[in-house]
Amino acid sequence: MITKSSNLVIVEGNLVPADGGGELARGRVEIDVSTGLIVETGEARGTGDLVLDDEHIILAGIIDQHVHAREDPSGEEIYKESFQTAGEAAVNGGVVAIVDMPNNPEAPVDDESYRKKKSLTAGSLVDILLYAGVGPGTGPLSFEVPYKTYMGPSIGHLFFRNEEVLRETLSRYQGQFVAFHAEDPVILEDNKDAETHFLRRPPEAEVEAIELILRMGEDYGIRPHICHLSTAAGLELICDARKRGLRVTTEVTPHHLYYDQDNAQAFSTPSYLQCNPPIRTRLDRIALIEGLRSGDIECLATDHAPHTLEEKDRGISGVTQLDTFGAFLFWLLEEGFDLQTIQRACCEVPGRFLGRYLPHRYGRVEPGFVGSLTVLKKESFTVRRSGIKSRSGWSPFEGVTFPGRVSHTIVRGNIYPQLD
Repeated sequence: MITKSSNLVIVEGNLVPADGGGELARGRVEIDVSTGLIVETGEARGTGDLVLDDEHIILAGIIDQHVHAREDPSGEEIYKESFQTAGEAAVNGGVVAIVDMPNNPEAPVDDESYRKKKSLTAGSLVDILLYAGVGPGTGPLSFEVPYKTYMGPSIGHLFFRNEEVLRETLSRYQGQFVAFHAEDPVILEDNKDAETHFLRRPPEAEVEAIELILRMGEDYGIRPHICHLSTAAGLELICDARKRGLRVTTEVTPHHLYYDQDNAQAFSTPSYLQCNPPIRTRLDRIALIEGLRSGDIECLATDHAPHTLEEKDRGISGVTQLDTFGAFLFWLLEEGFDLQTIQRACCEVPGRFLGRYLPHRYGRVEPGFVGSLTVLKKESFTVRRSGIKSRSGWSPFEGVTFPGRVSHTIVRGNIYPQLD
Protein backbone atom coordinates (compact mmCIF):
# COMPACT_ATOMS: atom_id res chain seq x y z
CA MET A 1 0.00 0.00 0.00
CA ILE A 2 1.19 3.52 -0.80
CA THR A 3 1.21 5.70 2.32
CA LYS A 4 1.80 9.42 2.83
CA SER A 5 1.96 11.88 5.69
CA SER A 6 -0.95 14.20 4.85
CA ASN A 7 -4.65 13.31 4.91
CA LEU A 8 -5.17 14.29 1.27
CA VAL A 9 -4.51 11.77 -1.53
CA ILE A 10 -4.53 13.06 -5.11
CA VAL A 11 -5.03 10.82 -8.14
CA GLU A 12 -4.81 12.01 -11.75
CA GLY A 13 -5.54 10.15 -14.96
CA ASN A 14 -8.16 9.25 -17.55
CA LEU A 15 -11.60 9.13 -15.92
CA VAL A 16 -14.64 7.33 -17.32
CA PRO A 17 -17.52 9.84 -17.61
CA ALA A 18 -20.30 9.16 -15.12
CA ASP A 19 -23.11 9.66 -17.61
CA GLY A 20 -23.67 8.30 -21.12
CA GLY A 21 -21.54 9.52 -24.00
CA GLY A 22 -18.28 11.36 -23.94
CA GLU A 23 -14.68 10.22 -24.19
CA LEU A 24 -12.18 9.52 -21.47
CA ALA A 25 -10.92 12.81 -20.08
CA ARG A 26 -7.95 13.51 -17.84
CA GLY A 27 -9.03 14.63 -14.43
CA ARG A 28 -8.01 15.02 -10.80
CA VAL A 29 -9.57 13.36 -7.76
CA GLU A 30 -8.77 14.52 -4.23
CA ILE A 31 -9.62 12.13 -1.39
CA ASP A 32 -9.53 12.87 2.33
CA VAL A 33 -8.15 9.69 3.89
CA SER A 34 -9.43 10.67 7.33
CA THR A 35 -13.02 10.50 6.11
CA GLY A 36 -12.51 8.22 3.09
CA LEU A 37 -14.52 10.64 0.95
CA ILE A 38 -13.84 12.53 -2.26
CA VAL A 39 -13.51 16.22 -1.44
CA GLU A 40 -12.83 17.66 -4.89
CA THR A 41 -12.64 16.73 -8.56
CA GLY A 42 -11.42 18.85 -11.45
CA GLU A 43 -8.98 19.29 -14.29
CA ALA A 44 -5.63 17.51 -14.19
CA ARG A 45 -2.64 19.61 -13.13
CA GLY A 46 0.13 17.09 -13.73
CA THR A 47 0.81 16.58 -10.02
CA GLY A 48 -0.44 14.20 -7.37
CA ASP A 49 0.32 11.08 -5.36
CA LEU A 50 -0.64 8.86 -8.30
CA VAL A 51 -0.34 10.37 -11.79
CA LEU A 52 -1.32 7.87 -14.45
CA ASP A 53 -0.50 7.83 -18.16
CA ASP A 54 -2.92 7.23 -21.03
CA GLU A 55 -2.58 3.44 -20.77
CA HIS A 56 -4.61 3.61 -17.55
CA ILE A 57 -8.36 3.94 -17.00
CA ILE A 58 -9.96 5.11 -13.75
CA LEU A 59 -13.36 3.67 -12.82
CA ALA A 60 -15.55 4.69 -9.90
CA GLY A 61 -14.61 1.56 -7.93
CA ILE A 62 -15.91 -1.95 -8.69
CA ILE A 63 -18.49 -3.23 -6.20
CA ASP A 64 -19.27 -6.94 -6.15
CA GLN A 65 -22.88 -7.39 -5.06
CA HIS A 66 -22.71 -11.19 -4.68
CA VAL A 67 -19.88 -12.77 -2.66
CA HIS A 68 -19.61 -15.80 -0.37
CA ALA A 69 -16.75 -15.00 2.00
CA ARG A 70 -17.71 -18.11 4.04
CA GLU A 71 -16.55 -16.71 7.40
CA ASP A 72 -19.23 -16.86 10.10
CA PRO A 73 -19.31 -16.88 13.90
CA SER A 74 -19.32 -20.70 14.11
CA GLY A 75 -15.85 -20.85 12.59
CA GLU A 76 -16.79 -24.00 10.68
CA GLU A 77 -15.71 -22.78 7.24
CA ILE A 78 -12.89 -20.40 8.04
CA TYR A 79 -10.52 -22.65 6.05
CA LYS A 80 -12.30 -21.49 2.87
CA GLU A 81 -12.23 -17.72 3.05
CA SER A 82 -12.17 -15.20 5.86
CA PHE A 83 -13.31 -11.62 5.43
CA GLN A 84 -9.62 -10.73 5.49
CA THR A 85 -8.66 -13.07 2.63
CA ALA A 86 -11.79 -12.11 0.69
CA GLY A 87 -10.71 -8.49 1.05
CA GLU A 88 -7.24 -9.32 -0.23
CA ALA A 89 -8.71 -11.14 -3.24
CA ALA A 90 -11.08 -8.24 -3.85
CA VAL A 91 -8.27 -5.67 -3.87
CA ASN A 92 -6.28 -7.95 -6.17
CA GLY A 93 -9.21 -7.86 -8.60
CA GLY A 94 -9.90 -4.13 -8.36
CA VAL A 95 -12.96 -4.56 -6.12
CA VAL A 96 -13.46 -1.86 -3.46
CA ALA A 97 -16.55 -3.22 -1.67
CA ILE A 98 -18.44 -6.50 -1.45
CA VAL A 99 -21.88 -7.71 -0.38
CA ASP A 100 -21.69 -11.03 1.45
CA MET A 101 -24.30 -13.79 1.33
CA PRO A 102 -25.86 -15.34 4.45
CA ASN A 103 -25.84 -19.09 3.77
CA ASN A 104 -23.48 -19.89 6.62
CA PRO A 105 -23.68 -22.69 9.19
CA GLU A 106 -24.57 -19.92 11.69
CA ALA A 107 -26.73 -17.72 9.48
CA PRO A 108 -27.49 -14.02 10.17
CA VAL A 109 -31.30 -14.17 10.48
CA ASP A 110 -32.02 -11.78 13.36
CA ASP A 111 -30.55 -8.66 14.98
CA GLU A 112 -28.17 -10.55 17.25
CA SER A 113 -26.78 -13.01 14.69
CA TYR A 114 -26.46 -10.28 12.06
CA ARG A 115 -24.45 -8.02 14.39
CA LYS A 116 -22.35 -10.99 15.48
CA LYS A 117 -21.37 -11.73 11.90
CA LYS A 118 -20.88 -8.04 11.11
CA SER A 119 -18.26 -7.83 13.88
CA LEU A 120 -16.10 -10.26 11.89
CA THR A 121 -15.79 -7.90 8.92
CA ALA A 122 -13.77 -5.21 10.71
CA GLY A 123 -10.37 -6.39 9.50
CA SER A 124 -11.15 -6.47 5.79
CA LEU A 125 -9.38 -4.17 3.34
CA VAL A 126 -12.71 -3.37 1.60
CA ASP A 127 -16.13 -2.18 2.69
CA ILE A 128 -18.59 -5.01 3.41
CA LEU A 129 -22.37 -5.13 3.52
CA LEU A 130 -24.08 -8.31 4.73
CA TYR A 131 -27.26 -9.89 3.48
CA ALA A 132 -29.56 -11.23 6.17
CA GLY A 133 -31.00 -14.66 5.56
CA VAL A 134 -34.63 -15.56 4.92
CA GLY A 135 -35.60 -19.04 6.06
CA PRO A 136 -38.65 -20.89 7.39
CA GLY A 137 -40.02 -18.90 10.30
CA THR A 138 -37.76 -15.84 9.99
CA GLY A 139 -38.86 -12.20 9.92
CA PRO A 140 -37.36 -8.79 9.12
CA LEU A 141 -34.67 -7.30 11.34
CA SER A 142 -35.28 -4.12 13.36
CA PHE A 143 -32.93 -2.14 11.08
CA GLU A 144 -32.74 -1.94 7.30
CA VAL A 145 -30.70 -4.61 5.51
CA PRO A 146 -31.02 -6.55 2.24
CA TYR A 147 -32.33 -10.13 2.43
CA LYS A 148 -31.50 -13.35 0.57
CA THR A 149 -33.83 -16.28 -0.07
CA TYR A 150 -32.70 -19.73 -1.18
CA MET A 151 -35.55 -21.52 -2.90
CA GLY A 152 -33.70 -24.85 -2.91
CA PRO A 153 -31.01 -26.62 -0.83
CA SER A 154 -27.81 -24.70 -0.15
CA ILE A 155 -25.05 -24.59 2.47
CA GLY A 156 -26.61 -24.20 5.92
CA HIS A 157 -30.32 -24.37 6.71
CA LEU A 158 -31.68 -21.37 4.78
CA PHE A 159 -33.82 -22.99 2.13
CA PHE A 160 -37.42 -23.90 1.41
CA ARG A 161 -38.85 -27.24 0.34
CA ASN A 162 -42.30 -26.07 -0.75
CA GLU A 163 -44.18 -23.00 -1.93
CA GLU A 164 -46.57 -22.82 1.01
CA VAL A 165 -43.86 -22.21 3.61
CA LEU A 166 -42.02 -19.85 1.25
CA ARG A 167 -45.11 -17.72 0.72
CA GLU A 168 -46.00 -17.66 4.42
CA THR A 169 -42.50 -16.45 5.26
CA LEU A 170 -42.19 -13.82 2.51
CA SER A 171 -45.56 -12.31 3.43
CA ARG A 172 -43.74 -10.82 6.44
CA TYR A 173 -41.16 -8.97 4.27
CA GLN A 174 -43.41 -6.39 2.59
CA GLY A 175 -41.46 -3.45 1.21
CA GLN A 176 -38.09 -5.18 1.64
CA PHE A 177 -35.37 -5.82 -0.95
CA VAL A 178 -35.20 -9.62 -1.25
CA ALA A 179 -32.65 -11.37 -3.48
CA PHE A 180 -33.41 -14.90 -4.66
CA HIS A 181 -31.47 -17.94 -5.71
CA ALA A 182 -34.02 -18.90 -8.32
CA GLU A 183 -34.17 -22.67 -8.77
CA ASP A 184 -37.39 -24.57 -8.16
CA PRO A 185 -36.76 -27.27 -5.49
CA VAL A 186 -39.42 -29.64 -6.87
CA ILE A 187 -37.85 -29.65 -10.34
CA LEU A 188 -34.40 -30.14 -8.79
CA GLU A 189 -35.70 -33.12 -6.83
CA ASP A 190 -37.38 -34.63 -9.89
CA ASN A 191 -34.13 -34.44 -11.86
CA LYS A 192 -31.61 -35.31 -9.13
CA ASP A 193 -30.68 -38.63 -10.76
CA ALA A 194 -30.04 -37.20 -14.25
CA GLU A 195 -26.74 -38.03 -15.91
CA THR A 196 -25.07 -34.59 -15.79
CA HIS A 197 -25.14 -31.53 -13.56
CA PHE A 198 -26.61 -29.54 -16.45
CA LEU A 199 -29.53 -31.97 -16.68
CA ARG A 200 -29.96 -32.22 -12.91
CA ARG A 201 -30.56 -28.45 -12.81
CA PRO A 202 -32.45 -27.81 -16.07
CA PRO A 203 -33.35 -24.32 -17.29
CA GLU A 204 -37.00 -24.97 -16.34
CA ALA A 205 -35.95 -24.92 -12.69
CA GLU A 206 -34.82 -21.29 -13.03
CA VAL A 207 -37.68 -20.19 -15.28
CA GLU A 208 -40.44 -21.59 -13.05
CA ALA A 209 -38.74 -20.19 -9.95
CA ILE A 210 -38.60 -16.73 -11.53
CA GLU A 211 -42.28 -16.95 -12.46
CA LEU A 212 -43.11 -17.68 -8.81
CA ILE A 213 -40.82 -14.93 -7.52
CA LEU A 214 -42.46 -12.36 -9.77
CA ARG A 215 -45.93 -13.40 -8.61
CA MET A 216 -44.87 -13.17 -4.97
CA GLY A 217 -43.32 -9.77 -5.63
CA GLU A 218 -46.70 -8.55 -6.78
CA ASP A 219 -48.64 -10.40 -4.06
CA TYR A 220 -46.55 -9.30 -1.09
CA GLY A 221 -45.08 -5.97 -2.16
CA ILE A 222 -41.45 -7.07 -1.94
CA ARG A 223 -38.70 -5.78 -4.23
CA PRO A 224 -37.35 -8.98 -5.84
CA HIS A 225 -33.83 -9.33 -7.17
CA ILE A 226 -32.87 -12.38 -9.26
CA CYS A 227 -29.32 -13.52 -8.53
CA HIS A 228 -26.95 -15.03 -11.13
CA LEU A 229 -29.47 -15.07 -13.99
CA SER A 230 -28.55 -17.83 -16.46
CA THR A 231 -31.38 -18.21 -19.01
CA ALA A 232 -32.76 -16.15 -21.88
CA ALA A 233 -36.28 -17.22 -20.92
CA GLY A 234 -35.77 -15.94 -17.39
CA LEU A 235 -34.64 -12.56 -18.69
CA GLU A 236 -37.74 -12.34 -20.87
CA LEU A 237 -39.98 -12.95 -17.84
CA ILE A 238 -38.20 -10.21 -15.90
CA CYS A 239 -38.58 -7.70 -18.74
CA ASP A 240 -42.28 -8.52 -19.05
CA ALA A 241 -42.79 -8.02 -15.30
CA ARG A 242 -41.18 -4.58 -15.49
CA LYS A 243 -43.66 -3.62 -18.19
CA ARG A 244 -46.41 -4.49 -15.69
CA GLY A 245 -44.83 -2.10 -13.20
CA LEU A 246 -43.01 -4.54 -10.90
CA ARG A 247 -39.74 -3.25 -9.44
CA VAL A 248 -37.53 -6.25 -10.16
CA THR A 249 -33.78 -6.26 -10.73
CA THR A 250 -31.26 -8.89 -11.74
CA GLU A 251 -27.56 -9.62 -12.09
CA VAL A 252 -25.31 -11.85 -14.20
CA THR A 253 -21.96 -13.47 -13.45
CA PRO A 254 -18.76 -13.38 -15.51
CA HIS A 255 -18.82 -17.18 -15.85
CA HIS A 256 -22.32 -17.21 -17.34
CA LEU A 257 -21.21 -14.54 -19.82
CA TYR A 258 -17.93 -16.20 -20.79
CA TYR A 259 -18.71 -19.92 -20.77
CA ASP A 260 -21.39 -22.09 -22.35
CA GLN A 261 -21.91 -25.83 -22.69
CA ASP A 262 -19.65 -25.89 -25.75
CA ASN A 263 -16.66 -23.71 -24.93
CA ALA A 264 -16.50 -24.84 -21.28
CA GLN A 265 -14.96 -28.08 -22.52
CA ALA A 266 -11.83 -26.15 -23.47
CA PHE A 267 -11.12 -25.31 -19.81
CA SER A 268 -8.31 -27.39 -18.33
CA THR A 269 -10.67 -29.13 -15.88
CA PRO A 270 -14.24 -28.62 -17.14
CA SER A 271 -15.75 -30.18 -14.01
CA TYR A 272 -14.36 -27.29 -11.96
CA LEU A 273 -16.81 -24.98 -13.77
CA GLN A 274 -19.74 -26.76 -12.09
CA CYS A 275 -21.92 -24.12 -10.47
CA ASN A 276 -25.53 -23.42 -9.47
CA PRO A 277 -27.24 -22.50 -11.73
CA PRO A 278 -25.18 -24.39 -14.32
CA ILE A 279 -23.34 -23.01 -17.32
CA ARG A 280 -26.05 -22.82 -20.01
CA THR A 281 -26.25 -22.92 -23.79
CA ARG A 282 -24.57 -20.58 -26.26
CA LEU A 283 -27.93 -18.94 -27.04
CA ASP A 284 -28.50 -18.27 -23.34
CA ARG A 285 -25.02 -16.81 -23.05
CA ILE A 286 -25.55 -14.46 -26.00
CA ALA A 287 -28.89 -13.30 -24.55
CA LEU A 288 -27.20 -12.54 -21.21
CA ILE A 289 -24.44 -10.54 -22.91
CA GLU A 290 -27.00 -8.47 -24.79
CA GLY A 291 -29.09 -8.07 -21.64
CA LEU A 292 -26.14 -6.62 -19.74
CA ARG A 293 -25.26 -4.38 -22.66
CA SER A 294 -28.80 -2.98 -22.91
CA GLY A 295 -29.26 -2.52 -19.16
CA ASP A 296 -32.04 -5.11 -18.90
CA ILE A 297 -29.57 -6.87 -16.60
CA GLU A 298 -28.55 -4.14 -14.18
CA CYS A 299 -25.29 -5.35 -12.74
CA LEU A 300 -22.35 -7.73 -12.99
CA ALA A 301 -21.67 -9.77 -9.83
CA THR A 302 -19.34 -12.73 -9.41
CA ASP A 303 -21.11 -15.15 -7.03
CA HIS A 304 -17.57 -15.70 -5.69
CA ALA A 305 -17.64 -19.14 -4.05
CA PRO A 306 -14.18 -19.94 -2.64
CA HIS A 307 -14.38 -23.74 -2.58
CA THR A 308 -11.00 -25.44 -2.41
CA LEU A 309 -9.53 -27.63 -5.13
CA GLU A 310 -10.17 -30.67 -2.95
CA GLU A 311 -13.85 -29.71 -2.76
CA LYS A 312 -14.01 -29.12 -6.50
CA ASP A 313 -12.57 -32.60 -7.03
CA ARG A 314 -15.49 -33.91 -4.94
CA GLY A 315 -18.02 -32.17 -7.20
CA ILE A 316 -18.89 -29.14 -5.05
CA SER A 317 -20.56 -26.37 -7.07
CA GLY A 318 -19.24 -22.82 -7.27
CA VAL A 319 -16.39 -20.82 -8.79
CA THR A 320 -14.02 -18.21 -7.38
CA GLN A 321 -13.74 -14.83 -9.12
CA LEU A 322 -12.89 -11.85 -6.93
CA ASP A 323 -9.26 -11.88 -8.10
CA THR A 324 -10.17 -11.59 -11.79
CA PHE A 325 -13.08 -9.12 -11.78
CA GLY A 326 -11.08 -6.17 -13.12
CA ALA A 327 -9.26 -8.14 -15.81
CA PHE A 328 -12.56 -9.63 -17.01
CA LEU A 329 -13.80 -6.14 -17.87
CA PHE A 330 -11.33 -6.09 -20.75
CA TRP A 331 -13.11 -9.12 -22.20
CA LEU A 332 -16.33 -7.10 -22.11
CA LEU A 333 -14.54 -4.32 -23.99
CA GLU A 334 -13.53 -6.88 -26.63
CA GLU A 335 -17.21 -7.89 -26.86
CA GLY A 336 -18.09 -4.32 -27.81
CA PHE A 337 -19.13 -2.89 -24.42
CA ASP A 338 -18.31 0.74 -23.81
CA LEU A 339 -16.72 1.96 -20.61
CA GLN A 340 -19.82 3.86 -19.51
CA THR A 341 -21.91 0.67 -19.65
CA ILE A 342 -19.25 -1.22 -17.71
CA GLN A 343 -19.03 1.49 -15.06
CA ARG A 344 -22.82 1.55 -14.75
CA ALA A 345 -23.04 -2.22 -14.24
CA CYS A 346 -20.01 -2.63 -11.97
CA CYS A 347 -19.86 0.63 -10.02
CA GLU A 348 -22.92 2.89 -10.25
CA VAL A 349 -25.77 0.38 -9.95
CA PRO A 350 -24.23 -1.68 -7.12
CA GLY A 351 -23.08 1.62 -5.60
CA ARG A 352 -26.67 2.84 -5.32
CA PHE A 353 -27.58 -0.49 -3.75
CA LEU A 354 -24.77 -0.24 -1.21
CA GLY A 355 -25.69 3.35 -0.38
CA ARG A 356 -29.19 2.32 0.72
CA TYR A 357 -27.74 0.45 3.69
CA LEU A 358 -24.34 2.00 4.45
CA PRO A 359 -23.88 5.60 5.62
CA HIS A 360 -22.12 6.96 2.52
CA ARG A 361 -22.66 7.19 -1.23
CA TYR A 362 -20.81 4.91 -3.63
CA GLY A 363 -20.28 4.38 -7.34
CA ARG A 364 -19.51 7.84 -8.71
CA VAL A 365 -16.40 10.03 -8.84
CA GLU A 366 -17.94 13.12 -7.25
CA PRO A 367 -17.38 15.13 -4.08
CA GLY A 368 -19.13 13.53 -1.11
CA PHE A 369 -18.90 10.01 -2.54
CA VAL A 370 -16.63 7.35 -1.06
CA GLY A 371 -13.08 7.78 -2.37
CA SER A 372 -12.67 4.28 -3.75
CA LEU A 373 -11.46 3.80 -7.32
CA THR A 374 -10.42 0.98 -9.66
CA VAL A 375 -7.48 1.69 -11.96
CA LEU A 376 -7.16 -0.54 -15.02
CA LYS A 377 -4.18 -0.77 -17.38
CA LYS A 378 -4.10 -1.82 -21.02
CA GLU A 379 -1.49 -4.51 -20.58
CA SER A 380 -1.71 -8.18 -21.55
CA PHE A 381 -2.39 -10.37 -18.51
CA THR A 382 -2.60 -14.15 -18.21
CA VAL A 383 -4.46 -15.55 -15.20
CA ARG A 384 -2.35 -18.01 -13.20
CA ARG A 385 -2.88 -19.74 -9.88
CA SER A 386 0.23 -18.08 -8.47
CA GLY A 387 -1.51 -14.70 -8.71
CA ILE A 388 -4.70 -15.71 -6.87
CA LYS A 389 -5.12 -14.21 -3.40
CA SER A 390 -8.35 -16.03 -2.56
CA ARG A 391 -7.80 -18.91 -0.18
CA SER A 392 -9.47 -21.17 -2.75
CA GLY A 393 -6.25 -21.03 -4.78
CA TRP A 394 -7.65 -21.41 -8.30
CA SER A 395 -9.62 -19.53 -10.97
CA PRO A 396 -12.15 -20.42 -13.70
CA PHE A 397 -10.07 -18.19 -15.98
CA GLU A 398 -6.75 -19.97 -15.47
CA GLY A 399 -4.74 -19.74 -18.68
CA VAL A 400 -6.94 -17.02 -20.16
CA THR A 401 -5.06 -13.97 -21.43
CA PHE A 402 -6.96 -10.72 -21.06
CA PRO A 403 -5.80 -7.55 -22.86
CA GLY A 404 -5.69 -5.62 -19.58
CA ARG A 405 -5.51 -5.93 -15.83
CA VAL A 406 -5.87 -4.05 -12.56
CA SER A 407 -3.11 -1.52 -11.95
CA HIS A 408 -4.21 -0.03 -8.61
CA THR A 409 -7.13 -0.46 -6.24
CA ILE A 410 -7.90 2.61 -4.14
CA VAL A 411 -10.07 2.04 -1.08
CA ARG A 412 -11.13 5.20 0.76
CA GLY A 413 -7.95 6.93 -0.37
CA ASN A 414 -5.63 4.02 0.48
CA ILE A 415 -3.70 3.08 -2.66
CA TYR A 416 -2.92 -0.60 -3.28
CA PRO A 417 -0.70 -1.18 -6.36
CA GLN A 418 -1.42 -4.48 -8.13
CA LEU A 419 1.16 -4.55 -10.90
CA ASP A 420 4.24 -6.70 -10.37
